[in-house]
Amino acid sequence: MLYYLFDWLDRAYNVPGAGVFQYISFRAACCFISSLLIMLLCGKPFIRWIGNRLHMNDVVRTELCLEGANQKSKTPTMGGLLIIAAIVVPTLLFTKLDNIYILIMLGTTLWLGVIGFMDDYIKKKVSKKGLAGRYKVIGQVVLGLTVGLLVVFHPEISTTKTTIPFVKNNEFDYVWLVSWMGSWAENWVWLVYVIVAIFVVTAVSNAANLTDGIDGLASGVGATVGGALAILAWLSGNIVMANYLNIAYLPNIGELTMFISSFIGALLGFLWFNSHPAQIFMGDTGSLTIGGIIAVFALLIHKELLLPLLCGIYLLEDFSVIHQTTFCKIYRKRHHLKPNEVVPVEKRPYKMTPLHHHFQKTGQAEEKVVQRFIIIAVLLAIVSIVTLKLR
Repeated sequence: MLYYLFDWLDRAYNVPGAGVFQYISFRAACCFISSLLIMLLCGKPFIRWIGNRLHMNDVVRTELCLEGANQKSKTPTMGGLLIIAAIVVPTLLFTKLDNIYILIMLGTTLWLGVIGFMDDYIKKKVSKKGLAGRYKVIGQVVLGLTVGLLVVFHPEISTTKTTIPFVKNNEFDYVWLVSWMGSWAENWVWLVYVIVAIFVVTAVSNAANLTDGIDGLASGVGATVGGALAILAWLSGNIVMANYLNIAYLPNIGELTMFISSFIGALLGFLWFNSHPAQIFMGDTGSLTIGGIIAVFALLIHKELLLPLLCGIYLLEDFSVIHQTTFCKIYRKRHHLKPNEVVPVEKRPYKMTPLHHHFQKTGQAEEKVVQRFIIIAVLLAIVSIVTLKLR
């Protein structure tokens, strides 16, 4: 909104300084500062409101049996509502709202925010199980389907290409996967891309949700991943840098730099209150949204194949759950355990999953686990950016 106001003041009245809003770097800084200020100024009032008025306190896993677990049950949750507000408000103020990429990201944020809100609300007010998993997956599939179709068929985007890391001349067209269809390949490549989009959105959104288990982990890792995505988006939207790095130039994609700057500012602001000991948790309202934003953003800038590296922490968390579940199922069948018998902890690959709980169970302090995971996330983010030249 402010972009259009200052653009009009610059063109109509030549107001000194109004033209600065044409610069992506200036508006990105405004988005970051605005989202950070929203979090810092509204954080304490929001915590009091969500905890004292709505009584939205967290439900802590009782099997953790760790020091401080009982105190955490009194901590307000659903902080994702404030994160979403801190992302959406600066985006509305400082971006071009007719940009299709911005509209897709705003839709993604609000859609997954609603799904996460329903899960948190049901978990607290109706049943501790929350929203049935199948409904969350359906919501993620709908989002992936919508984004995939928009990327393929919207006239301003209309592509089925992506980028392969560590490969020279690294543009890859998904049409190659259906090249065996001959002349039909161009007609059906959209289906392949949509399937990829659904998988990416569902996998990353759920992985981010699993990562949200201890104070500051989800927000710290999310902000780190967001920083790398911001650099990748800016480079892809700058024709000079895109040519220099020999990467695909994406017209109008630079506008996403403002959105992701708001995302980073919101998560860092949330970390102010969420660092150990947490004053508030983000809940599924925040974690599902964070994962969905990262997934859709990567699809829009054609970097979805970079996600296994960039989101390595998410991948490890996800893998630990899958590995543990699969192992326990096989163990139960092999040893003919009764339905009420559990697999002995010493026989399991991990003492507890997701992975961060395993390290807690080994006696490592919660703060140390978070700091080490964030350090690893920073290293992975740096390597992900370096892949632009390591080919």
